[in-house]
Amino acid sequence: MDWALRSCAWRGHETYNPDEVPLRARLHVDTPVGDAWRCLRCGTFVPGEPAGSGPADEAPEVPHGRLLRDRWLMRALAIERFLRALVLLGVAYGVFKFRAGRTDFKTAYDADLPLLRQLADQIGWNIDDSKIIHLFEKALDLSDTALLWIGLAICAYAALQIIEAVGLWMVKRWGEYFAVIATSIFLPLEIYELSEKITALRIGALLVNIAAVVWLIWSKRLFGVRGGGEAYHAEHSAESLLTVERAAALATADA
Repeated sequence: MDWALRSCAWRGHETYNPDEVPLRARLHVDTPVGDAWRCLRCGTFVPGEPAGSGPADEAPEVPHGRLLRDRWLMRALAIERFLRALVLLGVAYGVFKFRAGRTDFKTAYDADLPLLRQLADQIGWNIDDSKIIHLFEKALDLSDTALLWIGLAICAYAALQIIEAVGLWMVKRWGEYFAVIATSIFLPLEIYELSEKITALRIGALLVNIAAVVWLIWSKRLFGVRGGGEAYHAEHSAESLLTVERAAALATADA
């Protein structure tokens, strides 16, 4: 897949008219329909006025090549985090709803349990061994304060997921660090949950989080890995089409 063309199809081309004449000559051509400027993302010459102009050093930083693909991956991860936050907020709402109407829930539970037990006996299900029933009974025994703190803790976790999603979607350096730290904190809890019971959902969630942490640290050079932030920004500059064309213009002028 050509990530550059796909991004330009969605967001439009990124053209720029630099003040430097040699560089402008490499980014501009005359066509039968008028001027055309080279897109800094996909490299295509686009007819019409440039989207921006000024010194080359003030040109927008446009991801190109592998860096553009990485941006798509980060935004896919941001979507996963946002969806997870929505699920957590739904669970928190359920906890607060249960806390507010616990008496009604208990009344309905006491009234429906005999009927549910009869149905369970008919299908050969031992309801006394049901973890759902045990969990519901434990929830009924919790105090209002305990339920309040549980709901607030789930909301706080959802807030962390939203902050992480925003940072990753905006492709911010702080978002990458926040995602690694926030995800790593909960890895021991996910491993502990697997030690109690192994399910496909828990294994999948753990693998996604481990892969996200490793990929972010390695690809984004976090915590000093592979040269750290200085090497990361140098890579961005080197991958820029504008940087490549500027170097070519200087080489031509020196020849």
